[in-house]
Amino acid sequence: MRRKTTNRALAVAATAVMGLGLAACGGDTGAPDAGELTSGPITVWYSNNQQEVAWGEAMVEEWNAANPDQEITAQEIPAGTSSEEVIAAAITAGNAPCIVMNTAPVAVPQFQQMGGLVPLDTFEDGAAYVEERSGDVAEQYKSEDGQYYQLPWKSNPVVLYYNKDMFEEAGLDPEDPPLGTQDELLETSRTLVESGAAEYAMWPSPAGEFFQSWFDFYPFYAAATGGTQLVEDGEATFTSEEGLAVADMWATIYEEGLSSKEAYTGDSFVDKKAAIAISGPWAIPVYGDQVNWGTAPVPGLEEGAETSTFSDAKNMAIYSACDNKQTAWEVMKFATSEEQDGALLEATGQMPIRQDLTGAYPEYFEANPAYVEFADQAERAVEVPNVPNSVEIWQTFRDAWGASVIFGNETIDDAFDTAAEEINSLATQE
Repeated sequence: MRRKTTNRALAVAATAVMGLGLAACGGDTGAPDAGELTSGPITVWYSNNQQEVAWGEAMVEEWNAANPDQEITAQEIPAGTSSEEVIAAAITAGNAPCIVMNTAPVAVPQFQQMGGLVPLDTFEDGAAYVEERSGDVAEQYKSEDGQYYQLPWKSNPVVLYYNKDMFEEAGLDPEDPPLGTQDELLETSRTLVESGAAEYAMWPSPAGEFFQSWFDFYPFYAAATGGTQLVEDGEATFTSEEGLAVADMWATIYEEGLSSKEAYTGDSFVDKKAAIAISGPWAIPVYGDQVNWGTAPVPGLEEGAETSTFSDAKNMAIYSACDNKQTAWEVMKFATSEEQDGALLEATGQMPIRQDLTGAYPEYFEANPAYVEFADQAERAVEVPNVPNSVEIWQTFRDAWGASVIFGNETIDDAFDTAAEEINSLATQE
């Protein structure tokens, strides 16, 4: 249930980024030599999201006014089939900018293997800054060599949005929705559809792109396990009791017609085709007053459990083609300062990955109470594993999910076991 433009870009990125692993084979691996850390002008790319562009332009103007000898030249990421493909091409050509403020965590292992990223540990205060700003969440962004090749920047932790009018029509309490556990969610889904209040309870995309599992399986798996990643210590985790329980829930949803096996070309929640959406804070202005909506955390397996969810983060990274890496690091810290994080929050509603968000910006959250739940979830957001062949790993999982959970062509046990074996091999390949 992501925005269509994002889906189209990531669909192409599935092929592009998977190709990066092949392109990197036999090439440089590990951290490039950072060389002398000099200061001077740098180039920056930021997202083409309109709100982020406005924030980025203001941030650059403020930096340049105070640092005329270290001027930033900034632009949106050049047009291409996907951001990841454009960045990979720039790494290969040796003309990547100093900073990309739109680096997808799933692509970091491949960019790192290509020798395209500078470890932030290169800088005297690099690791300390990452960890002090982000807290315990930072550990998920550390690469296998123990270094940080990305600065955790902003997340969009996903929750359940529900249509209050449809819940009321189905005889469900719209102010205290029965969404506390995954079993309760399943029963609620049945009630919504059987009552005729909703055509479908939920309608996540059944498409086969690697990233689609971030918006059906992964949030529920994070909630069920207290924050377990898909791969930990080089091994797949999803064949666990919790992973199979999540798969069984979704398989039942599809078997009983509570969700469609066909892709929807619009927004099923806005169009009132589905009563529940799985989305991040970006959806608040999108849904606006088009739907009488409420939110609830993605439920776990037990009532009252404090649950985790998927982060849907985008980060910053310094690229090895940069001449003035010291300036790049100082700009990165400036752009993620408390002041700039507050400006980003105001402009976009996305959650800066920093400790105690509500304590840092009390006035914002008092004025925008709908975002408080996302700030709370951001502290328990689960990232994609930072492992080799990360996109191929997710594609392997998605193929198994589609074959077993969505379309029922294989048993879940067989599909998951086969996928886990392949993923274990991929996760340990360099």
